Amino acid sequence: MQNDFSFVGNTFYKRYLKRAIDLFGAITLLIFFSPIYLLTAIAILLDSPGPVFADVPERIGEYGKKFKMYKFRSMIENAHHLLRTDPRLQELYEEYKKGSYKLRKDPRVTTIGKFIRKHSLDEVPQLLNVLKGEMSLVGPRAYYPDELKNQQNKFPHTKKLVSKVLSVKPGITGFWQVSGRSEVNFDKRIAMDASYVKNMSLWLDLKIIFKTPIVMLSGQGAV
Repeated sequence: MQNDFSFVGNTFYKRYLKRAIDLFGAITLLIFFSPIYLLTAIAILLDSPGPVFADVPERIGEYGKKFKMYKFRSMIENAHHLLRTDPRLQELYEEYKKGSYKLRKDPRVTTIGKFIRKHSLDEVPQLLNVLKGEMSLVGPRAYYPDELKNQQNKFPHTKKLVSKVLSVKPGITGFWQVSGRSEVNFDKRIAMDASYVKNMSLWLDLKIIFKTPIVMLSGQGAV
């Protein structure tokens, strides 16, 4: 049980300090790593036809509000729409749903896409979502609407956990991202996200932030 001082401190952090850290961190990272971002964008354009940014469906954010997440394109153009509508990809889509909305071997991923996904470089543009107040540096995963619906049908016991997760902004990185990433199935992932929300604090966020570069460099758990 938390003492009063700890409760007040965590409340202040959640309401005020976390947003200040988000803004400072996002601006600093955008400036400091801008050469890497530029090289990544050029590599994407040279590797395959299509835009620099991925045309992905909206995600579910805080309080269930939908938002457009910015990501570098790591797949062929229009990949998400094709997976859900192209009859030739029907078996792949079923495998995608069974695998907690992850694919071990995804033919839609480009050559450069494999590299930037392994090292999470495709997630970098989400710093723009942080600046807009749609995301946080650290938080739960931002889920697709159909993913949440189908996975809750598959794992009915997760519905209460989902409500808790949607009470805060999703994050670029988070507890599950540094604890297995795509190797973690939905029911365990949402439980980890809910646990993060319950225990959210400055100390926990700092631990996740400092662990994130190690996971990015190693490519651990990426698909």
